[in-house]
Amino acid sequence: MKIVESKKIELTGELSKDKIDLYNHQFLKFVAALKASDKNAVNALISDKVKNIVSDQVIEKLVGGISFDRKTEVYKSGNQKLLDNETYPAIQYKYEDDKQNPPRDIITVIFENDGKILGVKPEYSK
Repeated sequence: MKIVESKKIELTGELSKDKIDLYNHQFLKFVAALKASDKNAVNALISDKVKNIVSDQVIEKLVGGISFDRKTEVYKSGNQKLLDNETYPAIQYKYEDDKQNPPRDIITVIFENDGKILGVKPEYSK
């Protein structure tokens, strides 16, 4: 995945419900592929822009950063400007059982407009 250099990710705007549904569906398929260790499925869901940097180590790190036992829900959506000065749709997920505000653990997922995943950044409390 693309490394997002940012301590706190600030999303601008709000995505439409249709876009959130599309991207959420892609993210759930991605998590299922990670959980099943299905590298072909993971590759089918990520952007061509990041395929060359997504190694087994990156996938292992992601698997360690996402809890498969906890259900996620959309916390925030919007657009995120990356280092290439392009703006991409993004969704921040929280775990349903995390009742803190702001949530302790957040997974930020950056998408291309077509739903391909460009970056995933799990942030969890120590």
